Amino acid sequence: MTEKEKREAGLLYDANYNPELTQELLACKDLCFEYNRIRPSHEQEQRALLRKILGKTGESIVIRSPFWCDFGYNIEVGENFYVNHGCVILDCAKVIFGDNVFIAPNCGFYTAGHPLDVEQRNQGLEFARPITVGDNVWIGANVAVLPGVTIGSGSVIAAGSVVNRDVPPGVIAAGNPCRVLREITEADKARYRRREA
Repeated sequence: MTEKEKREAGLLYDANYNPELTQELLACKDLCFEYNRIRPSHEQEQRALLRKILGKTGESIVIRSPFWCDFGYNIEVGENFYVNHGCVILDCAKVIFGDNVFIAPNCGFYTAGHPLDVEQRNQGLEFARPITVGDNVWIGANVAVLPGVTIGSGSVIAAGSVVNRDVPPGVIAAGNPCRVLREITEADKARYRRREA
């Protein structure tokens, strides 16, 4: 079994010294470096490069630089996907975003984890667990989403949260560790109104 196959099976694998994975990682980092140097006004050039970096994209996608990921091909995004500045996605396992996902600045999605045993950790071993974000999710600034987490459709994750367990659909969740505060209700539709002209 190759190190990549071990990674995909959720087993401990050599994340630091395997030549195949190192080559893939560096190729993606070079593309991210190139992406981060494109002028913000060159949107078509940005979109073209994002389609080269990411495994699957919708038609309407905006990721503000700087943006960094590990492999790119493990990231799938739906339609109307918006990410503000400073996003990091460590996509050693799949990271799947649904439609209409809005991500505020400085958020991280981390599929990689490391053994608690120091000898294994010092050998460069790690594991990877997938992250799934449903449709219509808003993630506030400075949120960290940890390995193996699923965030349900229609939920809102408050700024500064550390999401270390699944979040059900249709709720507001916050904190470190992140926990459900309440459900999103019909009354929330009337909370913010645009002024009529």
